[in-house]
Amino acid sequence: MSDSVYDVVIIGSGPGGYVAAVRAGQLGMKVAIVEANAMGGVCLNIGCIPTKALLHSADLLDEVREGKRFGINVEGVSFDLAGAMKHKDAVVKASTDGVNFLMKKNKVEVVAGRGTLAGRGQVHVKLNDGGERTLAAKQIIVATGAQPRPFPGAPFDGQRVLSSTDMLRLTEVPGSLLCIGAGAIGIEFASMYRAFGSEVTVVEALPRIVPNEDEEVSAELVKAFQRRGIKTMAGAKVEGIDAGGDKVVVTVTGSDGKQQQIGVDRLLVSIGIMPNTKDVGLEAAGVKLNQRGFIETDGHMRAADGVYAIGDCVAAAPWLAHKASAEGILAVEHIAGLPVHPIDYGKIAACTYCNPEIASVGLTEAKARERGHEVKVGKFPFSANGKARVLGQNRFGFIKIVADKQYDEVLGVHMIGPRVTELISEGGLALTHEATGESMLQTIHAHPTLYEAIGEAAHALVHGAAIHI
Repeated sequence: MSDSVYDVVIIGSGPGGYVAAVRAGQLGMKVAIVEANAMGGVCLNIGCIPTKALLHSADLLDEVREGKRFGINVEGVSFDLAGAMKHKDAVVKASTDGVNFLMKKNKVEVVAGRGTLAGRGQVHVKLNDGGERTLAAKQIIVATGAQPRPFPGAPFDGQRVLSSTDMLRLTEVPGSLLCIGAGAIGIEFASMYRAFGSEVTVVEALPRIVPNEDEEVSAELVKAFQRRGIKTMAGAKVEGIDAGGDKVVVTVTGSDGKQQQIGVDRLLVSIGIMPNTKDVGLEAAGVKLNQRGFIETDGHMRAADGVYAIGDCVAAAPWLAHKASAEGILAVEHIAGLPVHPIDYGKIAACTYCNPEIASVGLTEAKARERGHEVKVGKFPFSANGKARVLGQNRFGFIKIVADKQYDEVLGVHMIGPRVTELISEGGLALTHEATGESMLQTIHAHPTLYEAIGEAAHALVHGAAIHI
């Protein structure tokens, strides 16, 4: 092959694409990555990183407001959305600068433009500067990501009917906000803007909020949100949206069958994503899409001969940044001929950065029973955890371990409470290493820490009762 042929051309520089590029560079491949927008994709620019920066501002604001409990008297506390946005933008820039550095370090050529498949081993790029270029590749990785899905009949207008991207550009805190969809995105923005001062309502069509989480976690979050003044409506159907008047009026039929109209200043629609798979040349390359437009792949992320696909544009859920990165590494290592194993999608941790935080990995109690397991459960509340008391964050939350009763194998770990998005790492290790309740119990957890609540939950799992309750 000519020196002008790349070993790998990657379309898209999100956490799937850029990580794939780094790994390919580490393996000595000749790599090009095609990106029409800022490096880092949705995650670094308009997703994970900026939302967590704003959520940190929200958490700090809540802590300052409660400072008197800790002997810290602060008068005249106020919130400056512009300042929080400035911090968010600085974090984003540092992150994208970091990706650009990694590209240079690993000798990855960055091609600024929109890439499409143009025949076997060919990627055509409409360059941002107005020119065109065709890249020849032995293998192509499609990492084009996804975008927010609008509510039927109510397109995003960027002013009052908003996507998650629009929420990151607000210049003032809305007096009232309604979030349609109580998954991670809707819940995070609800939590954030409540701290900033908005009156917040969350509407979810499924029977409970955060519907992918364990049922007890959903119930605990409802209680925590009620204390914070966030109204939640689960099992509710949105009948219509009228954005033509002074307020955005949302007509909702509640779980009790009663209909009401809710007028708000801003409406966030967070009902899922649509893959960026149109007009990419996929079908002509033999790539199969499912009914929703997501790319079908095999266990090694192959979508067609010479084409791999990773991240939010593929059919495999969950659609998370760390899942995309793992898929990127898997695809590149498979291309390189290294021994690889398909991803176990059931052992990928999910985190929601609301207040209180939520994190989980593996099967919920209900899912474990559905799959035929005879289940045992160990649970421990943060109300009995010394470190949570120190932090003043012991009002709500718990850790729950779900295990198979016969074999003691840990099937799932579910958390709600302070800093659980960090604590879930132990749950992830437990599942990937096929831990048992007994092995988790025998791991001595340091005191005083939040994570010793995991050891207490393991004690409850194995012996039927924790020590400190």
